[in-house]
Amino acid sequence: MSGAGSAPGGPREDAPASSPAPTDAAAAPRPRAHWVLLASLVALSALFALWYLLPGKHWIAGLSVFVLPPALLAAGVALRSRLAAYWAGVLALFWFCHGVMLAWSSPDERLYAWIELILALAVIFSANLAGMKARLGRKRG
Repeated sequence: MSGAGSAPGGPREDAPASSPAPTDAAAAPRPRAHWVLLASLVALSALFALWYLLPGKHWIAGLSVFVLPPALLAAGVALRSRLAAYWAGVLALFWFCHGVMLAWSSPDERLYAWIELILALAVIFSANLAGMKARLGRKRG
């Protein structure tokens, strides 16, 4: 038997006591896609606030259906929640459909709708980029 340093679960002599854990997700740098996702969600929330809240129409619907969801998802993405990124991608499909519908049917809101379309596509692609890379990446081996 050797000394106290070799006990199971005890400190190892060759590793420093203050070494960070290699799986520390909070210290890992964010991929560029996360920054694009975060910026797109904040921009969508601001767009919906300009679109629905500033003119003073549809306060409750505008806030609860359009402004709050991307703002809350942006907070979740900022806190590195995988579920927030997933739900951002799912809801972006609805935002995309909403933008297409208004771009075709409402000439007065066409500019807002096109901006919504572009931001929704940015959310969809940035939320799914890591999974697409893992699925479609070249297998090494």
